[in-house]
Amino acid sequence: MRKLDRAICPAPACLGGYTHGVHTWDDVSPAHKEEIRTQLEAMQGRRCAYCEGSIDNLGQHIEHFRRKKLHPALTFDWSNLFWSCNETDSCGHFKDSGAGTYNVSDLIDPCHHDPDAFYVFRSDGTISIRHGLSAPDAHRAKETLRVFSLDADWGRLRAMRKAAVSGYVSDADEAFSAGLSLADIQEYFADALDCAESLPFSTAIRHVLTER
Repeated sequence: MRKLDRAICPAPACLGGYTHGVHTWDDVSPAHKEEIRTQLEAMQGRRCAYCEGSIDNLGQHIEHFRRKKLHPALTFDWSNLFWSCNETDSCGHFKDSGAGTYNVSDLIDPCHHDPDAFYVFRSDGTISIRHGLSAPDAHRAKETLRVFSLDADWGRLRAMRKAAVSGYVSDADEAFSAGLSLADIQEYFADALDCAESLPFSTAIRHVLTER
């Protein structure tokens, strides 16, 4: 999960044609859903808002952060929409169908919170909660991992993150073995970090190269 900036993407004009109480999400036309996805892609790239996996590889759906069933007034609210992968064992589908009971105010919203303040992504594919968080923030960090199923010890996502960072880990280990300082290594990998910003699991790559 990474920080997203919704301010760079104005609400799709088509959303103004739908009204809670008059329309349902099923009324949104395929063309309008494509318009919504285009704006979400401008904000997120072709990556899931939650796991950062590739939309092209993992499928996709337009995701309501606050569930339509529980928060129907937000069905057409731009601030409530993300692009999620289509996997059922994590992310948007798991939040809605597999996570059980939760309070949505306890979850990290990547447009309102900076996930970097809560997590450290590790080279083995796991995600650690940062030390020193307040009790409410520690609960938010833990609950977000649970509700979106992002950090199963031996899960699919752990393996995908580990694979995504493996080449960078090897290069970084060689640099450390050569005696380069952290500052020198960060400079050395500056170009790689810039390129990685557009890749799946970019947060894991960035943390592996900068959080040592």
